[in-house]
Amino acid sequence: MNLKNNDELNDELREEYDFAQMEGGVSGKYAKQYHEGVKLILLAPDVAKIFPDTKSVNEALRTLSTIIQQHRNELITS
Repeated sequence: MNLKNNDELNDELREEYDFAQMEGGVSGKYAKQYHEGVKLILLAPDVAKIFPDTKSVNEALRTLSTIIQQHRNELITS
């Protein structure tokens, strides 16, 4: 890409966009679909160091859930 084309591309971008002023836009159009079945939880910094991603948090909670369910079943049968 030559310098002229690069300048033309840069000129098309604004520093800031006001989406409220754009025609046809719908705020939160897909918000309901996104939030169905999704829980966003803020981890404390010390916990986030141990569980750095979604996969590790889910694996830990599934393991803990299994342990809790087994313990409950043992209490019921004894």
